[in-house]
Amino acid sequence: MLRDRAPITAEARGIWLGSASPRRRELLAQVGLEPWVRVSDVAEVRGPGERPADYALRLAQEKGRAARAAVGATWKAGEPSWIVAADTIVVQGETTLEKPGSPEEAERMLGRLSGQAHEVITAFWVGDVQGAASRSQAVTAKVVFRELTAAEIRGYVATQEPMDKAGAYGIQGIGGAFVSRIEGSYTAIVGLPVQAVVAALIEQGALVGFPWGPR
Repeated sequence: MLRDRAPITAEARGIWLGSASPRRRELLAQVGLEPWVRVSDVAEVRGPGERPADYALRLAQEKGRAARAAVGATWKAGEPSWIVAADTIVVQGETTLEKPGSPEEAERMLGRLSGQAHEVITAFWVGDVQGAASRSQAVTAKVVFRELTAAEIRGYVATQEPMDKAGAYGIQGIGGAFVSRIEGSYTAIVGLPVQAVVAALIEQGALVGFPWGPR
């Protein structure tokens, strides 16, 4: 039987992350949290007629609940009591641009984004290991690309950076050189809306004494 959920404190900063994304790990670490990774397979298939924000939110919820089930099955005293999971999608008009399946698909995606605006939707789920509390939210940001040449697109795809990223680019990497303007949360575009996640944890009593200084 699990103990009562313990808050995250300056002395015990661990939080389970239901994602293998190094970018999400880095974003949590930037605000002093220490992610413990527990990833569960969740099929990323958009339902017929499902709106993009609803799709991202459902995936974040499914990933969070799957991580909670996996963590709860082996949880031991001293391990984190709280979990965060997230999903990011890129939307242009009615088209959802997920991770490219090939270099050719990455080039086509970047060609679509060139000189145009698009939306990045990152949804997150936070909850405790016992299943007594949870909160989820979708955060949308707008990104505008400058015009890209065919040579720039080919060169960027050759770096391999686009291949594991929704929309075939990473704003925190080389892809940031293509962005002329953003509106909204930068960290949501990277992969986790830190402000909203922290607010949700505080609201649920999961953070005590935040913010903390360095150890």
